Amino acid sequence: MLKDILPSSSKETLLTFVRGFCMGAADLVPGVSGGTMAFIFGIYHQLLDALHAINLDFLRLMVSLRWKEALRSLPWQFLVPLGSGIVVALALLSRPIHWALAEHPSLVWAFFFGLVLASVTVVRKRVLSWSLALVILLLLAAGLTFYVVGLLPLETPHTPVLLFLSGAIAICAMILPGISGAFILVLLGKYSYVLGALIRLDIFILLIFAAGCLVGLLSFSRLLRWLLARFHDPTMAALTGLMIGSLRKVWPWQAPLSESSNVMALTLPQGLTLYDALALLLMITGFFLVWRIEKVASHRSFEKEMML
Repeated sequence: MLKDILPSSSKETLLTFVRGFCMGAADLVPGVSGGTMAFIFGIYHQLLDALHAINLDFLRLMVSLRWKEALRSLPWQFLVPLGSGIVVALALLSRPIHWALAEHPSLVWAFFFGLVLASVTVVRKRVLSWSLALVILLLLAAGLTFYVVGLLPLETPHTPVLLFLSGAIAICAMILPGISGAFILVLLGKYSYVLGALIRLDIFILLIFAAGCLVGLLSFSRLLRWLLARFHDPTMAALTGLMIGSLRKVWPWQAPLSESSNVMALTLPQGLTLYDALALLLMITGFFLVWRIEKVASHRSFEKEMML
């Protein structure tokens, strides 16, 4: 029942806000999943139930101005503090990340590479039973993604349609443990653009992106839930391959194929400078961060199983 997931005290409301803040901070960083943070805090299933309540019936009630009925169908006492925490995190942390990307891109991408590389191991563990067919599926997904990512420019056209679709796809990743919505935006060439819009409070861009997120919640996320319910292992194997192939996008040492091209080619550092050494250190730090988060999440999952 929905009432079972409503916080019953101001202390619980504050804790829900803090959890939302941590989820928002995670969703800003490619490679760290807000869904993983929700899993660590023990609210992942509450979150799924709450999001499932945002359906077409809820939207009809809102459009027809029957707001009281709409609120009764929604666990707002859970979603409001959680959503507020996410929004505050986005507002406070987006500017420092945007500055770092502009001033020290190689260092930031090195950190992100470590995060995503560790996330590959996280998603791989979601496959319950590996088989030769699943390994082949993983390799095909990885190879195809690696090839396609190499063809994609660093930034894709910022049209309203692409921005809308980016929001719809990214929101699905944000609610999956181990899959980073921010990384999906990087892959689609929309991460810096959306981050910049968030800093400038560009309402037009943010509304289009938010509309895409809403449609993603109402449609794609339900398709994803169906795929995970019916074809769990093949879906997770394909996602693992996608993330492996996508590592090409966040490799910190890249250069344009030509002076007139915005398609990037992979390179290696020319000698180990102090800057490159710092990039490698940040890469290792990013990997360890996700590895540690996953360890905490796994420990929490084990404790819950022992209590059942």
